Amino acid sequence: MIALLRSLLFTAVFYLGSVPIVSGAAIASLISYPALQFMSRLWAQWFYVTARVLLGVRLKIEGNVPQHSVIVAAKHQSAYETIMTLALFNAPAVVMKAELMNIAVWGYVARRQGAIPVDRDASTTAMRAMMRAASEAKAADRPVIIFAEGTRVPVGEEPALKPGFAGLYRMLKLPVVPVALDSGKVWPKGLVKHAGVITMRFGEPIPPGLPREEIEARVHAAINAPVGAGAVAL
Repeated sequence: MIALLRSLLFTAVFYLGSVPIVSGAAIASLISYPALQFMSRLWAQWFYVTARVLLGVRLKIEGNVPQHSVIVAAKHQSAYETIMTLALFNAPAVVMKAELMNIAVWGYVARRQGAIPVDRDASTTAMRAMMRAASEAKAADRPVIIFAEGTRVPVGEEPALKPGFAGLYRMLKLPVVPVALDSGKVWPKGLVKHAGVITMRFGEPIPPGLPREEIEARVHAAINAPVGAGAVAL
């Protein structure tokens, strides 16, 4: 019952506070890219603070968060890590479902912020658009963030990587930083969230140029490895 009440309070406070921030981000996008980045990070920090204060969800980081042009291949267990990318990275280019770009105001801000759309159907046109946007992110020395398994999965599930990851790796010729996490244990799908600690572990960079089978195997193993000890609290 306590978890439900806290979750309801968080939902109300976070979304009510998000309205002016996201609206401000839309206005900021017309001013300058730095102004948009500031507002995007402010929204993610608002999320982090409300989750910590109202839900009792803390975050721990292991390893180094890259702020330059690399591919960040992350596990995806909850909405928590998708929003926190905007707080952890200075100028992330996040690969996300193209349909999310259709959300009023938020989708517009995501496009202006430099999100990389990926189509479920993986048509030739959609793949070209994704690769073009990823190339622009590389040229701007921005980290490209991709949830390599393609979708949010419950704790314990380890689906194969989606083809889009291998395509980015082959085209961009960048090192890959794998990210393992355990957000699903406190932030499951649905309304009710639970107090606890979420750990995100940033692994050592994997070099470019490896055969597809090898890079996929190494990334899959790294993002599905256990996380825990040795973290620095945020």
